[in-house]
Amino acid sequence: MCDEITEMENQGFYEKHLTRRDFNLIAGGAAISLAFAGCAPGETAEGIVEEDVKIETPDGVADAYFAFPEGKASAAVLIWPDIVGLRPAFKMMAKRLAGDGYAALVVNPYYREVQAPLVELGQNFSDPAVREKIRPYARNLTQETNRIDARAFVGWLDAQSAVDTNKKIGTTGYCMGGPMTMITAAELPSRIGAGASFHGGGLATDAEDSPHLLVAQMNAQYLIAIAENDDERDPAAKETLKDAFAKADLPAEIEVYEGTQHGWCPPDSAVYNEAKADKAWARKLALFDRALG
Repeated sequence: MCDEITEMENQGFYEKHLTRRDFNLIAGGAAISLAFAGCAPGETAEGIVEEDVKIETPDGVADAYFAFPEGKASAAVLIWPDIVGLRPAFKMMAKRLAGDGYAALVVNPYYREVQAPLVELGQNFSDPAVREKIRPYARNLTQETNRIDARAFVGWLDAQSAVDTNKKIGTTGYCMGGPMTMITAAELPSRIGAGASFHGGGLATDAEDSPHLLVAQMNAQYLIAIAENDDERDPAAKETLKDAFAKADLPAEIEVYEGTQHGWCPPDSAVYNEAKADKAWARKLALFDRALG
């Protein structure tokens, strides 16, 4: 999860593997360009339209990024970013998803207080100053703000000509975005047909409002991709999740990705694992193909 212990573990990973991968290139964005060649925000990609957009919600105006295939209506996907928020890496991921045939919206969850991006290229969440800057914004988010935003963002998607409203919507989340997918799926069960959480934090806890307790309210198939070091810290969580989806009779692929550290999916992460991120991406596309229609 996005806390001090995990970040300390990841810092150890940086130190052990820095000779294999140039951390400065990763932080500066070069690795992102390699991972998504031809898909950088602002660059022309044949058949893909991209827009920085503003979305009105009951609590203000959210800044977001929307990428979609040109000339046709597609199934939509709502992307909740990790704790660092909306930034170039997530725009590239949305654009890649548009290239796979989906209308992808990635949002700034902190819009009530600040516009994205929160950090500059080269800054990393392992930096205490960066954590001190971001954490107050993250702490101000609640399940209720998540529900408000989910309704607003899904409503906005359904009003776009690029979105095929005859198809279900998918939602993906990373780190703190993982539980946001579950809240979204429970809040809008008639529209959300698939959810995917990647190294999501706090999906199954002892709290009265634990996200796993919302599974009974969903109508979504799921992919939950767990970082190995997160599983080592809380090995019971995956079993709790499996049981919740089984009781709700909802298909769920729940897997610990061996050799991964918390945060392995975004390509600007210092613990980015390209092979395992590509595997998770492929499993997500398979889920959407089955569940979104």
